[in-house]
Amino acid sequence: MWQTHPNPLQDNTAYSVVKQYFVNPDDTVCQKIVVHKDGPRGNHFRRAGPRQRVYFEPDEVHACIVTCGGLCPGLNTVIREIVCGLSDMYGVTKILGIQGGYRGFYARNTIDLTPKSVNDIHKRGGTILGSSRGGHDTMKIVDSIQYRGINQVYVIGGDGSQRGAGVIFEEVRKRGLKVAVAGIPKTIDNDIPVIDKSFGFDSAVEEAQRAINAAHVEAGSADNGIGLVKLMGRYSGFIAHYATLASRDVDCCLIPESPFYLEGEGGLFKYIEKRLKENGHMVIVVAEGAGQKLIAENMKEMGQDASGNALLLDVGLWLSQKINEHFKKNKTTINLKYIDPTYMIRAIPSNASDNVYCTLLAHSVVHGAMAGYTGFTVGQVNGRHCYIPFYRITEKQNKVSITDRMWARLLSSTNQPSFLSKQDVDDAKVEDERTAKLLDGSPSNPKVEDKVVPSNSNGVK
Repeated sequence: MWQTHPNPLQDNTAYSVVKQYFVNPDDTVCQKIVVHKDGPRGNHFRRAGPRQRVYFEPDEVHACIVTCGGLCPGLNTVIREIVCGLSDMYGVTKILGIQGGYRGFYARNTIDLTPKSVNDIHKRGGTILGSSRGGHDTMKIVDSIQYRGINQVYVIGGDGSQRGAGVIFEEVRKRGLKVAVAGIPKTIDNDIPVIDKSFGFDSAVEEAQRAINAAHVEAGSADNGIGLVKLMGRYSGFIAHYATLASRDVDCCLIPESPFYLEGEGGLFKYIEKRLKENGHMVIVVAEGAGQKLIAENMKEMGQDASGNALLLDVGLWLSQKINEHFKKNKTTINLKYIDPTYMIRAIPSNASDNVYCTLLAHSVVHGAMAGYTGFTVGQVNGRHCYIPFYRITEKQNKVSITDRMWARLLSSTNQPSFLSKQDVDDAKVEDERTAKLLDGSPSNPKVEDKVVPSNSNGVK
């Protein structure tokens, strides 16, 4: 049986007005809330929040925070709120910032973090800790954790970084160390499954509007004007999808999940000709991972980055060239303007709603680690924050469902052709069925079959 201690929050006057502040440790959150009366109820995850008793004494805590992977709005807010949550709510004083991603653990690049040092960082984009791809050496990282006496590790990163955190958790457990390893999922593409959305996504969509608005102004100010905007979305087109829906100025949205073709009836070129004839201008939004199968095989990929992601050819430049070539061949003059706001979108500070969301995520992960949970990431599922085993958010990618109502709403808004063959639709339905099975609680990882984060296997011992 664990030795536990009273939660310091019970003596915190700021929280004394809350009617029921502490969460029952047996409370769970359902991943699937719409079910048939005779159907499976799906996965449940342990509800996030403060417990009446905690595993760690505040003066014994030595925490560290690391940010990994690409930039995303809200990183600094999450860092700030983990630090302030540990300090203000629990009285923790020893908090390290690991600089430069995972390799910072063994390169020994660290800074001390205090509420004063992080006071206004939420107003800045990027991450004060720096970040990098790759550099994950499990043994060196855990050696460093053990050598420094760290007992709480907070990993802010995407699916690859969360997978790495899961490996760290397993090695920590193998060594019998009393260390809580917790994650905060980060992806600007919103491609992490299970959770409602990832932090920074709302800010990214909002900023994408500026690029779309500029493209619309440029296109509308010229004869046969075409505004082409490339947005982030390597394998998942959520930013392009939601920015298009929010804008209502977009005539065509192209994403990785929905194949398209250029030539012939029902193709992109015919649709562009139609829109130019009707309106005199048009706006196209394309996600960076769209149309890769149309690009020549020898130009499709230019190797991989340090995280193992394919380096794709710039589909925006390629599409600009193809559109210009098509209309030049047909002796039609067009005015095409190409806008790529990729690094502008990911480098901005988070907006108001993301700042609040980041705060809730950070406080939730702190409550979980202090209570002794480990091997989990924190996220909002159906509006409730909960603790999710690492493997659950790394077993697949969240993608736009082209058989979903939201995609139908986009097609209705843009009036673009679907570009889909019957085979494309059938393939999409198969993928949707596979996703539904995961929601029903059919684990793709046969080693882990718990539907709830179990305290006996996912708690610090």
